[in-house]
Amino acid sequence: MKEERNAIVIGGGLIGLWSAWYLIEQGWQVTLLERDRIGSGASHGNCGYVSPSHVMPLSTPGVVAKSLPMVLKGNGALSIPPRFDPGLWKWLYRFWRECTETKVQRTAIARHALLASAMQLYREFLAEHPVDCEWQDEGLLFVWKSKRDFADYAATAERLQQDFGLNLKAYEGEAVRDLEPALRTGMAGGWHFPDDAHIRPDKLLTQLRGQLEQRGCVIHEHTPVERLRIEAGRLQGLETGGGAMTADLVVLATGAEAPRFARPLGARIPIQPGKGYSFTMTPPAGAPRIPMIFEEKHVAVTPMKTAFRVGSTMQFVGYDKTLDQRRLNMLRQSTVEHLQTPLPEQVDEQWCGWRPMVYDGLPCIDRAPAASNVIVAAGNGMVGLASGTATGKLVAELASEVTPHIDPAPYSLSRFR
Repeated sequence: MKEERNAIVIGGGLIGLWSAWYLIEQGWQVTLLERDRIGSGASHGNCGYVSPSHVMPLSTPGVVAKSLPMVLKGNGALSIPPRFDPGLWKWLYRFWRECTETKVQRTAIARHALLASAMQLYREFLAEHPVDCEWQDEGLLFVWKSKRDFADYAATAERLQQDFGLNLKAYEGEAVRDLEPALRTGMAGGWHFPDDAHIRPDKLLTQLRGQLEQRGCVIHEHTPVERLRIEAGRLQGLETGGGAMTADLVVLATGAEAPRFARPLGARIPIQPGKGYSFTMTPPAGAPRIPMIFEEKHVAVTPMKTAFRVGSTMQFVGYDKTLDQRRLNMLRQSTVEHLQTPLPEQVDEQWCGWRPMVYDGLPCIDRAPAASNVIVAAGNGMVGLASGTATGKLVAELASEVTPHIDPAPYSLSRFR
């Protein structure tokens, strides 16, 4: 008879939920702690892409020079308001150092492994557990207004096809409107990734929570973790808002807030909160069929079955929860420039949240140096939903000391020493 093993997962976003799911698959008894509500962070308001297409990191050569004008103007997708923040300055410097072809290729290989695995695991999960998360296989369409930028993407497209086996197709000029008639005339073109999919994130969270509870996972909401008690190289217990707790294993899946636990764990967790925005409405008349990213504006639109969402932008303002109406107006203006039918003014929800951004574009999935029974699972950036299943499975494999389904080395905390 196997000895009962108990795990505590800290964090009720998708990374925490998927970690709990795969730990249960490995025979662990799991308790999940969430300081607010399940899915109250970045897992809730994202655009719902399950996107093997997102292989390339943000840190491509030349991206700093290209982004600087929009940062200085203050009206672009990337916003870094000036303030005294040495931690952010160090992060930005390290990001700049990642912008080489060699490092981009290394990162892309690791991202591809995680994203390709995650897509397969999502399909396996849904085949066995047909939950209602509004899964749709419409692909993802990257759209350009600039003919030069559209043409320039051909080199990246060839790289994605040759190095990673991705399936994508170009639609030049008005051909992109034949594919997606909701677009305005005058687009330079688009590249379609037909193997991507999309879901409604809040429905996935609700359904996954229900599946976990059916399997015996105990979930405590409104239960913040206040202190980690570490002795002799192991975490001996947690001090929480609900009292002291102990377990054989603890998984730290707290997203953008993971760095506050870094010191007691003896780890460097170089995550910065990259604030994203979205607004959601009832599906409007003339809405697109295919999810799209308007590449020059870095704005995404997602036509879900029961909602329509517009989101993205990146704002480095620290741990600020203020909903900046100017950023939401920027999202709406981009739809005016790209979609044939104007969106209605009425929205059901306006949202902002902190994406957990690591400067090299890879998450941290590893045991903590100062506590061998703690696994950090954070920093999935803008692909938390898209990489969630594979992250959770890798966490469970590391915890159970079984052969991992993908190489865990690229996600090691040791890369920050």
